[in-house]
Amino acid sequence: MTTGPRTPDDPTRLPIADAPATRRAIWNLLAHDRRAMAVVITLTGLAAAAGLATPRLVGAIVDRIEAGTDTTTLDLLGVALLGFAIAQFLLNRFARYAAHRFGERILARLREQFVQRTLALPTDVVEKAGPGDLLTRSSADVDTVGATLRDVGPGVVLAVAQILFVLAAIALLDPLLGLCVFAATPALLLIMRWYLRRARTAYLAEGAANSTMAEALAATADGAATVESFRLQNQRIDEGNRQVATVYNARKRTLFLRSVLFPVMDFSYGIPLAVVLLIGGLRHVEGAIGLGTVIAASLYVLQLSDPLDELLEHMEFLQRSTAALARIEGVGAVTESPRPHRTAAPTDDSIDVVAVRHAYRDDHDVLHDVDLTVRPGERLALVGPSGAGKSTLGRLLAGIDAPRAGSITVGGVPIAELTPDERRRRVLLVTQEHHVFLGTLRDNLAIAAPHADDDTLYAALHAIDAHWATELPAGLDTEVNTTALRLDAAQSQQIALARVILADPNTVILDEATAMLDPTTARHAERALAAVLEGRTVIAIAHRLHTAHDADRVAVLEAGSITELGDHDTLLAADGAYAALWRSWHGVAGTTEISSAPILTSTRHELSG
Repeated sequence: MTTGPRTPDDPTRLPIADAPATRRAIWNLLAHDRRAMAVVITLTGLAAAAGLATPRLVGAIVDRIEAGTDTTTLDLLGVALLGFAIAQFLLNRFARYAAHRFGERILARLREQFVQRTLALPTDVVEKAGPGDLLTRSSADVDTVGATLRDVGPGVVLAVAQILFVLAAIALLDPLLGLCVFAATPALLLIMRWYLRRARTAYLAEGAANSTMAEALAATADGAATVESFRLQNQRIDEGNRQVATVYNARKRTLFLRSVLFPVMDFSYGIPLAVVLLIGGLRHVEGAIGLGTVIAASLYVLQLSDPLDELLEHMEFLQRSTAALARIEGVGAVTESPRPHRTAAPTDDSIDVVAVRHAYRDDHDVLHDVDLTVRPGERLALVGPSGAGKSTLGRLLAGIDAPRAGSITVGGVPIAELTPDERRRRVLLVTQEHHVFLGTLRDNLAIAAPHADDDTLYAALHAIDAHWATELPAGLDTEVNTTALRLDAAQSQQIALARVILADPNTVILDEATAMLDPTTARHAERALAAVLEGRTVIAIAHRLHTAHDADRVAVLEAGSITELGDHDTLLAADGAYAALWRSWHGVAGTTEISSAPILTSTRHELSG
């Protein structure tokens, strides 16, 4: 998919599909159910055709009266007039009903497609884009497109059909009067060209402003405690006011476009009617056409006003909807971008980090020429002071972020060339952050193993001592995080750890995965994990140094570089940075017994203890 450039002042924002890609998306949505689309078009055409009878019959009645015909003929024409009116009403109803159903099915496919693309977005892309942009696209933009498909679309289709049929009817009635209908065409083309050249950019700018405002408000709400603690209320209010002002200015721009378009269009409606009456009257005086023809042509021109009004009314919404669809399709540009072609499969689970540099900002590297090899089955601890780059390196090893320079390979294959599913099977990052989705406990566990049976799910829960799950009234089918059952932090973290067991990765990166648990629960969970992780490669980002004590090797990071690498005893004997950290940690902990068992302790050590 070809996309336009990202917003210049925010290069991290999700891309926006360009006009050709948006048109292809519209056609793909409509063409997915061609039979239903054919039914809608047929019913709409018949409804528009039925509406053509009224002016023609009125003109015939005028001609018969002028010619002095009998009342029987007039009665028959009146009955025919009533019959066509009823037929038009019924066909209009069925056409709109079919169009609504067609639109709802398209909207359902669009929502499903958007959810799939959103879930497939790389984590780093979501984090850089921020919640506001994605939230606006998934809510306001999808709702806008949905309203078009459900409400605006059927009316627009019928209006277009009516306009085309009326123009054809006038031309058949009298070619010269048919040409008179186009008297206002130059003015209409000029105003439409002026409007359309500016509308897409204006509505995209309005959508971007809405996203930025939503993100600013969400950031203030999420960080309410921090805002209050540091007395940042005035700053956040000022920021909110600035974003509201930006949205206000963007909406003023689109309002200006409408304020020019609508009056010109309204004025243009009267021009064709005046010309038809003038030319038609002159030709009737000359005897070229009958009075009924002039009246029928005038009624046809008047009949154009309703569909033109509907198009005018929905023109602004169609532009807004097109801009919204471009933003929705922009998400697909990320998930459908070409992936590097992998020429070979990983030979093993070894991880090689070569001269890796990484920066969150272009002018500031947080990792500097990191070299590291993680052997299959090894227990490696990453330690260092806060801000040294431990969590950043963990994200790179898991393939969540890509290094600015250097390479990270798994079994000799660059981790970027692995598919998301294959990457998760080989390397999985577990952090303090966790999320339990609305739904059943089974749904939350099946995220990691969609085809797992109940026994497997319960076994994973038992492995991390989540015995509370067996006591739930509906078992695995219990709705969680609802008024019926709201999980606490410890239970939510246990579900996250159970997903790790179910995912069964070859390499696990633990970034304080049990930090949210109370000491007693953490002790059981870490012992259970120690057994589960036996035989796997484990990389533990150790904020508590007891984790590093039993690691096979310890890598010390300082200021974004690995300064020491070796086992615990060797690094203590070297009396370097690790020894200083160890002494500092013990100086705080004293001789107090460590409350939780080391994650990196092997099963052999666990049994011998």
